[in-house]
Amino acid sequence: MPSGLNLDLAQGINIFSVQVFGVSPPTFRDDIPLARRSRVTVSRRTPPWLAFLRGVLFLGLALATLIFLRQSRWVPWLGPAPVAGLRERPTADGRLLGHLPYPEAPPGVLVALGAGLQLRPEAAAAIRAMQQAAAAEGVDLQVLSGYRSIDLQRSLFFDVKAERNQDAHTRAKVSAPPGYSEHSTGYAVDLGDGGQPSTNLNQNFENTPAYQWLSRHAGRYHLILSFPKGNQQGVSYEPWHWRYEGSSDALRLFEPAMRLAP
Repeated sequence: MPSGLNLDLAQGINIFSVQVFGVSPPTFRDDIPLARRSRVTVSRRTPPWLAFLRGVLFLGLALATLIFLRQSRWVPWLGPAPVAGLRERPTADGRLLGHLPYPEAPPGVLVALGAGLQLRPEAAAAIRAMQQAAAAEGVDLQVLSGYRSIDLQRSLFFDVKAERNQDAHTRAKVSAPPGYSEHSTGYAVDLGDGGQPSTNLNQNFENTPAYQWLSRHAGRYHLILSFPKGNQQGVSYEPWHWRYEGSSDALRLFEPAMRLAP
């Protein structure tokens, strides 16, 4: 075909393409095949510091979510682990046989209150001041029990349970399962009347001068009765068992119990 005809045909195609499609096709003189043409791409690599920051933020958000869910007790699988030797499992709010879970106080933070007695320093100071004030009014306020390790609480729960041939529900009315005792926090005490030792650890303690004095004055020393009559935890009435709530740490630990208070 003559070369002039080729040029006329090419021009016609160009005019048609511009009018119909608004673009010009490649000229016949373009000697680069279409399959071999390439587009230049710009690399957008994330800077290492930005990737690290994103990872830290993601981990922080995940940890905060887990802590929130654990503290709010919205999901049972984030609650306390089952106690070996018990069929019963914690409820959705974390309670086991009516008792709330509590951590064990680190031994290094405890101070001696007497022979075989230990408490957190702030709780011990409040108890000493309270004993002195009671003594000034002729009341012999005695501390019968303070901090108990989880291992000791395990023995008190299971050994006495077996000795008395009790089931777990009956035993839990008067003693918390291990890991669920306020005594393990180092903030709880059992109190007695030195003038009437026969009332120690029984409900007759409410008739003693010591209990009457506590009912009037314990609040001044940030102590409250843990298990009053008709308490929402279903634990038996214990007029001798008191806990200290005079620090931010104690308030945080006992907040779930305070929400259950009548």
